[in-house]
Amino acid sequence: MNSLVVLSIFILLVGHLFAGRLSFFNTASRCKWLSMAGGVSVAYVFIHVLPELKEGQDVLKESDYFNFIKFFESHAYFIAMLGLMIFYGLEKLVKTSKYKSRDGSKERNLGVFYIHIFSFAIYNALIGYLLVHREDHSVQGLGFYVGAMGLHLIVNDIGLREHHEHIYDHIGRWVLGFSLFIGWLVGINTEISEPAIVALFSFLAGGVILNVLKEELPEERDSRFWPFALGALLYAFLMFTI
Repeated sequence: MNSLVVLSIFILLVGHLFAGRLSFFNTASRCKWLSMAGGVSVAYVFIHVLPELKEGQDVLKESDYFNFIKFFESHAYFIAMLGLMIFYGLEKLVKTSKYKSRDGSKERNLGVFYIHIFSFAIYNALIGYLLVHREDHSVQGLGFYVGAMGLHLIVNDIGLREHHEHIYDHIGRWVLGFSLFIGWLVGINTEISEPAIVALFSFLAGGVILNVLKEELPEERDSRFWPFALGALLYAFLMFTI
């Protein structure tokens, strides 16, 4: 087994499980760091993943796996759109699940919490799985994937902690960390077809775009444009030059 891949899953796990304890995310400049991390994730999707979807589109068109959606002209982009739609629906579900208790305080529906965590558990398992089955198997490709997904997981972690507070710390982050590891474990023990890999990457691309933008666009997030743009442009520059 490639030792770099083992190191990579360790880095992703540590960053995800202990993001809430990273000091620079608990300072006044926290929003700047999160916006920059979001910019990196978006750059990875637009510069690296979406161009691969163009090539993957040809793979899906020639595959028998997707005969049931032949009426869609672009299968890979349709799957990416599904990923975006599903996580948008989850976000709306979570935001509308708060209700006023008798003393006027806001409480969280536990059922919605478990739906939210279960969905992100699948998402994390997919990230762990694709760590092994990336389209680009070079060392540079691994580095860019780990850098972008590591920062993306931290952004997700901060957002989920704000949504669910203490129950996320006690339960949620451990479930998501375990799911990431399980996805990686399944990846090193299984081999799936190229069309399936393209489909998984397509779904992940849609999910990443939505999960980053939902942290950046709402006014109450107090996000920062210039750190977001700087993170995206710097990461894009690295991918173009390395």
